[in-house]
Order: sequence, then C-alpha cells, then structure tokens
Amino acid sequence: MDIPLSTIAVVGLGTMGTGIAEILTRAGHEVIGIDISDAAAVRAAGALDASTARAVERGRIGEEERRTALARFRTFSDLRAAADAELVIEVVPESYETKQRVFRALDTIVSPTTILATGTNALSVTRLAADSAHPERVLGLHFFNPAPAMKLVEVVSSVLTSPRAVAAVTALARELGKEPVAVGDRPGFVADGLLFGYLNQAAAMFEAKYASREDIDAAMRLGCGLPMGPLALLDLIGVDTARTVLEAMYAASHDRLHAPAPVLGQLSEAGLTGRKSGRGFYTYEAPGSGTVVPDALTAPAGREGGAGRPVRAVGVAGSGTMASGIAEVFAKAGYDVVLAARTPEKAAGAVSRIATSLARSVDKGRMTAEARAGTLARITPAGSLDALSEVDLAVEAVAEDLEVKQRLFAVLDKVCRPGAVLATTTSSLPVIACARATSRPRDVVGMHFFNPAPAMKLVEVVRTVLTSDETVATVHAVSRAVRKHPVDCGDRAGFIVNALLFPYLNNAIKMVEEHYATLDDIDAAMRLGGGYPMGPFELLDVVGLDVSLAIERVLHRAFRDPGLAPAPLLEHLVAAGCLGRKTGRGFREYARR
Repeated sequence: MDIPLSTIAVVGLGTMGTGIAEILTRAGHEVIGIDISDAAAVRAAGALDASTARAVERGRIGEEERRTALARFRTFSDLRAAADAELVIEVVPESYETKQRVFRALDTIVSPTTILATGTNALSVTRLAADSAHPERVLGLHFFNPAPAMKLVEVVSSVLTSPRAVAAVTALARELGKEPVAVGDRPGFVADGLLFGYLNQAAAMFEAKYASREDIDAAMRLGCGLPMGPLALLDLIGVDTARTVLEAMYAASHDRLHAPAPVLGQLSEAGLTGRKSGRGFYTYEAPGSGTVVPDALTAPAGREGGAGRPVRAVGVAGSGTMASGIAEVFAKAGYDVVLAARTPEKAAGAVSRIATSLARSVDKGRMTAEARAGTLARITPAGSLDALSEVDLAVEAVAEDLEVKQRLFAVLDKVCRPGAVLATTTSSLPVIACARATSRPRDVVGMHFFNPAPAMKLVEVVRTVLTSDETVATVHAVSRAVRKHPVDCGDRAGFIVNALLFPYLNNAIKMVEEHYATLDDIDAAMRLGGGYPMGPFELLDVVGLDVSLAIERVLHRAFRDPGLAPAPLLEHLVAAGCLGRKTGRGFREYARR
C-alpha cells in the first residue's frame, strides 16, 4: 500500500533546507518550513521568491504557476506545525544531541505513520532511529548541495527501517526528478564516504606545504575534470562541517585517511570555516561570497623564478600514445620536434598516429588543412636518440619502468648538448632516480602530461632537491607556450593528482568488496552527487587495472599507510588478466572491437 506524501515538513531552513523546500514546493507538495530562527524563515521565503522569479524570467514556469508554488510554502517557528505532515525531513546542524531532540519532539507531535527522514551526511541513522519511539519509520534522505541542481539523493536504511518507508521516499525522489541510490548506514554513505577522504588528503597535502592551494585545486580540476578543486570545495561545504564528517568516519573506520587533517581543526577553532565566514583555505570578499580575493598566501606573479632558458627545438623520446601526443602538442605550438624511437619504423608509426589525430581535428573544424601540413612538417622522425643532440628540451615518454628510464637518461646525458633540459613524463616513479643517472641533475625535471596530451590542459612540474630554478622556469615557460597549465610539486610518489586520485579509487573498490554498494550505485553517486565526469569504476577500466595497481603499490610503499594498501579485489582482477577496456573486461565487460 502506497504512503501518500502530499504534505511535507522541512525542519531547518538553512541553505540545504531551503533548497529541499524549493524542490518540493515546485513539484506540487504542500511544504511546512520550520526553523527556530525567524530570520532563517524570512531568508528561506525570500530565496524561494527569488528562484521562482528567475524561473519565470527564463520561461521555465508561468507567473500563475509561480504564485501557486509560493502559496504552498508556509513557515513556522514551532515544531507543532508539522502535526499533519506525512513526511518530515530534518536538516538541522550535524549534532546527535540536536537531531535527537528534534526526533523526540516529533514523536509526540506527528502521526505514528509519519516518516521521519534525517538529512545527515555523517551521523548514524541507526543511532537516531533507536532513540525514536517508532524506529521503523526513521531513515536517511541525503540531498546534495545545491539541492535544486544536484540529481543524487542517497536513501539510507538502518536495520530497523520499514521497507514501506524506503519505498515511499524512493518514489518521492524519482517524482522530484532525482536519482535515488539505496545505501546502508555508515558514516559518509557512498558519495561523502569517498569524497571526504579525498578532501582530507588534499588538506593534509596543503598543510605539509607540498604544493600551493591554487596548484592543488588546479591540478584536480584540469587533471581529473572535476568541477571544483578540493580546497575550494572544502570552503564551500564548510571546514567545520568537513571536520565533523571526517571525525564520524574515523570513529567508524579507524582508517588514518579519515583522521581529520590538523589544519581542519585549526581553521575551525579560529572560526575560519570557509565561504560562510569569509575565510577558510581562501579569503573571500565577504561572508557568504564566492569571490576569492588576494591574501598573504596568494603567489606573486613570476613565482617560477625568471624566464628560464630559450627553447626552440624539442626532442621526444618514445613512440607510444603519450610520446606521439606530446610531440603533437609541441609541433602545433610552433616548435621544431624530433621524435626519436628505438627504430625508424616505430618513429614513422608515431608520426602516422599524429597525422591521423590532426586529420580528425581538420574534420571537426578545429584546424585547417594548411595548419595540419605545417604541424607535420615540423616533426622529424628518427630511429636513434643521437638525433636529439641539438634540442633545447628533451622529453622522455617511454615505458613506466625505472631501469628503462635510467638507461635512457644516461644516454640523453651523453647525447644532448650542455644546457639542454631533460624532462621525464613519469606519473609515479622518482624523478631524482632519473636525474642521478646523469652528470647534470640540475637540468632534470618532471614534466608530467596527462592522457590524451593534446586535450588535457595540466602539466605537473616536478622539482627534485637538485633541480635548478632556471630549469623549473624553463618548463613553466614552455608549458604556457603550448597552452598548458603548469603546477609545481615536489618529487613525491603520485605527485598531486595521482596521490589524491588513486586512494579515492582504491576506497571505492573496498566499498564493493564489503558489499556496501554496487558498482553502478557508486559510479552514479560520484557522477551525480560529486559532479565527477566519470564514476570510479568507469575510470579504473579506462586507466587500466594493471596501471592502477602499479600506482597503488607505489603510493603504499612510499607512505607506508595501511589505508593505501591495494584492495585485494584489484589485485585479483589483474592476476586474472582483467585489465579494463583494453582487454574487454575489468570491473565491467566490454564488447570487443
């Protein structure tokens, strides 16, 4: 038997409560907004008035529909106003004491059949339900911010929750145009359970002064296609809220990756909680503003330390996908490029791959046939590293094998002219090991492009303890000349992107191992709730499970953190030869081409 949900109460009219009320009101529900603060109620009504006015201006609703929607929203300061509601959604502050006080009061006000939903993203739904007179009607209904825009809703059941209650709110979520994902009761659920560990690691990376806040954020936006960098996102969520979520996660998991980075506590205690206070990891022009203004941590212009050395000719060592992509990038930017492979045939094959890539650009109208011809004319294939003798910058893009790279750098040291910059594109190996294979470690730097190199904007510039400022400045200038965004980081396993990305991917695999959620639900949660371009399992299959496992092992060896140990399921799939799309099977199966 269906449970009708025509009248719904929303308790707590902050940003999230107001957003939920707006969705419900515009969907035709009678909405009772309740907040002990009259000012919050006034702001909520004003927000709904403004949002519906914008909808009329954009032609999404008519004026009559707007007036009807506004009439369906009423605000009160007393919980007793919820007496006739069939569903109550609480979104009060993340505190057991506060939420339990609300639920105990509601037990004496609403009908025994009324569903009580908590909007928590960190606290135990089971604990809240157990304190209720009717635990079977208590569940979690976790919307994501901003609620009107985000598609995901996590429906959280405890062991006490009635299936009828779950079915009713799941149907409601679909009616609202949302994508409901059913999850069990554990801190963070799916999306925040994966997201907050990643955010915590980014905060710790900043605290260790490994990279600047701007470079950390730019790396994850440009290297992973995320809508926001992690530190900017922490400021949006609220540093204090993030700390609360992480504390709840750590209490349940005892995983050091969830232990809140000390900087989160320091900022919270100082009242620097992000956008809402006007300052967090960044400084904003006013409390509540999203406009960042310069502060003491803002890097001055020219931070890379000068103009560097002039670069006219570039050498690329390698013939694979990354090598040909990098050669294409430099040639399109006007550099003369020597593409050196192990044999003339391999070099010619790489140039042929570039020609095909450029032809696709012509077909799509991104470049002219003349520009394609000019780009190809600037690339000289060679079957020996000796051809790199006169280049100003030599970029290594061979197999991710340290011995292979060290042998290549020893040859580059002998072949390349004095003063040439030698760069490695490694994504996980120590750059210093390559530098020590030469007699000129000051000239050696990491220049980590992302695949596909012609499309991806990020370059991680990896400085070793021996790399000179002039070398770093040279790579910065060249990166900008080829229209890439350089970010600085030290010579540490994973650099910025992989050090933050792969623990997140590993944790997603652990969720599946523990039968907490399905592949599809986890991927949907991160795409719809986190704004990720791909879910973690989609991404793992694209990257390659063997590549992912190798990076996980490097991170685990480097940091000795048990939480970074590769998930056994990943190891088993690799051992079985299930490497992702390239083999036709990874976490999912794919049609053979």
